[in-house]
Amino acid sequence: MDARLAAFQRLLTIMDDLREKCPWDRKQTMATLRPLTIEETYELGDAILENDLEEVKKELGDLMLHNVFYAKIGEEQGAFTITDVLNGICDKLVRRHPHIYGDVQVRDEEEVKANWERIKLGEKGKDEGAKSVLEGVPRGLPSLVKAIRIQDKARGVGFDWEHRDQVWDKVQEELGELKHEVDQGSPKQADELGDLLFSIVNYARFLGVDPDEALERTNRKFIRRFQYLETEARKDGKVLGEMSLAEMDAYWEAAKDLN
Repeated sequence: MDARLAAFQRLLTIMDDLREKCPWDRKQTMATLRPLTIEETYELGDAILENDLEEVKKELGDLMLHNVFYAKIGEEQGAFTITDVLNGICDKLVRRHPHIYGDVQVRDEEEVKANWERIKLGEKGKDEGAKSVLEGVPRGLPSLVKAIRIQDKARGVGFDWEHRDQVWDKVQEELGELKHEVDQGSPKQADELGDLLFSIVNYARFLGVDPDEALERTNRKFIRRFQYLETEARKDGKVLGEMSLAEMDAYWEAAKDLN
């Protein structure tokens, strides 16, 4: 037997055992697993950002377990089986890659994405209640990630800027509008700040930069530098709350030389 199939069969068998014999595993529902799955997903994201491939392997295993767990619960409820899950994703991949499994010709990855969204919209259209390209964006996504997905899906059906310079002009326009509302003390400041952030996400997309990943890298860089500031100030017998900004900035500049 293919080693991959044998390993997957082993996981399925273990899942059956755990669901039958382990008090904790028997107690779980899809609702109780949900927050744990979200946590595991973020842990995988952390491992990827750190380029820790050993940890990536472990976190992928945890998520694979969760997938099998949900399927086991679905089977118990008579809703679906792991076979249904796997066949469903296989069928979707074949259907949405007509340039591989059909006679459609594509020039580049952008046409692949556009075809994907058009086919997906056609599938959704079969359901009278699902007619928007944007319905596939989960409501519970963090706002920054949601903005990325919204823009990706709009681009997939041709609603997009032509050149990144146009997007940069939009960023400048939104910045000016935010400055105007701030100067006026207007209650619309939050709205304009949101517009500015949305346009920056758009510009990042045109640069080929994932803004969520870029922000997370900056978060981590800030943490490293601030913790250096704390450590070195403590070594010198200083207390942060009692230091001047100039004193703290000296440590900060030293931290920048290190990372």
